Amino acid sequence: MRVFVIVFLLVILCNGCKTVKTTTYPLTGDDFVIAFGSCNKQDEDNLLWDDVLKNKPSVWIWGGDNIYSDTDNFREMRKDYEEQRYQDGYRELKKSVDVIGTWDDHDYGLNDGGAEWKMKAQAQELFLNFMDVSKNDPRRNQEGVYHAKTYHTNAGDVKVIVLDTRYFRSPLTKNLGDDGKRFMPNPKGEGTILGAEQWQWLTKELTNSTATFNIIVSSIQVLSNKHGFEAWGNFPAEVDKLFKLIKVSKAKRVLLLSGDRHISEFSEINISDLGYPLIDFTSSGLTHTYEAYSGEENPYRVGEVVNQKSFGLLKLNMKNHHVKMQMIGDGNRVLNELEQAY
Repeated sequence: MRVFVIVFLLVILCNGCKTVKTTTYPLTGDDFVIAFGSCNKQDEDNLLWDDVLKNKPSVWIWGGDNIYSDTDNFREMRKDYEEQRYQDGYRELKKSVDVIGTWDDHDYGLNDGGAEWKMKAQAQELFLNFMDVSKNDPRRNQEGVYHAKTYHTNAGDVKVIVLDTRYFRSPLTKNLGDDGKRFMPNPKGEGTILGAEQWQWLTKELTNSTATFNIIVSSIQVLSNKHGFEAWGNFPAEVDKLFKLIKVSKAKRVLLLSGDRHISEFSEINISDLGYPLIDFTSSGLTHTYEAYSGEENPYRVGEVVNQKSFGLLKLNMKNHHVKMQMIGDGNRVLNELEQAY
C-alpha cells in the first residue's frame, strides 16, 4: 500500500512538470542569418518577401511601422493588421522563419507618438495578436512590447533584445528654428525613451547575457542625430546611459538595429574601452522610401546611404566572430554592405 501511494504521488508530480524544450537553430555554413526591416505599408505590394526567403534566415525582425495605421479606431487598426497578416509573401515567410519585433509610431497609432498616446494599451493588444504572442507571455501583462529571445546554435547563442521606444517616451522638443528640422535635443538630463522599468529590464538582460552576439533592436536610430527627426539623439542623457550600460555589462559583441527613416545606412562609433566599434545598422523601408533624399548630416555614417526599397541581412559567423551586414533590394541585389570582425 505504501509503495502504491509513493508511485501515485510521483505520477501526479510528473504530470505537473513541464518539459522545457530548447530549439537548436541551424547554421548556414558557420553563419546564423537574421533578416530585418521596417516601414511597410499593408496596402502596397512588398516585393521583397521572396528575396528574404532566398537568404534562408532563421529569424525575421520587424523593426517598426510594420503597418501604417495612424488611428484611434480599434477596429480599423485590427483590419490593417489582418490585411498584412494574410498577404501571400508574408504568409510564406512565417511558415519557415521565426518572426519577432517591435513597433514604431505608425503601428503604435500616433505619428511621432510617445507616452501620451491614449490608445497605447489597445494598440499593444493588437500588436501582440499580430505577432502571435501567446496568452501566457509576460508581454500580455506588462506595459510595453519590449522582450528578449535567445537563439541557440551548436556554435554559440545569439540574443536579440527588442526595445519599445514608444510606450514610455517623454515629449519631444519641437525645433523653432528655420532650418527645416522637426525636433531638437531635450536639455540634457530631461526625459526618457525607455522608462524606468524597461531600463531595469535592459540592464538585467545585457548584464546576464552569455550569448556570443547580442543584438539590440530600436525602432528609431541610436547614432545618427543631426537630421532633426526622431532619434535617440533627442535625449542625450539616454544615449550616454545606453553606451555606459553596453560597456559595463560586459555583454559580448553588441550590435544595434534600427529603422524609421525610409533610408538605409550604417553608422558606427568608438566607445572607450569597449574594444570594438558599436554599429547601428538602419534598414528602412520595405514598401516605400525617401526617394527625394539628397543628403543629410550624420557624423557617424560609414559608406553611402541607400534610398531604394530594401531589407537588412545579418550573417553572424559563430566560429570566427565576424559579421557581414547587407542591404538587399529586389532581385536579391546587394545594395550596400559592411563587414566587422570582433
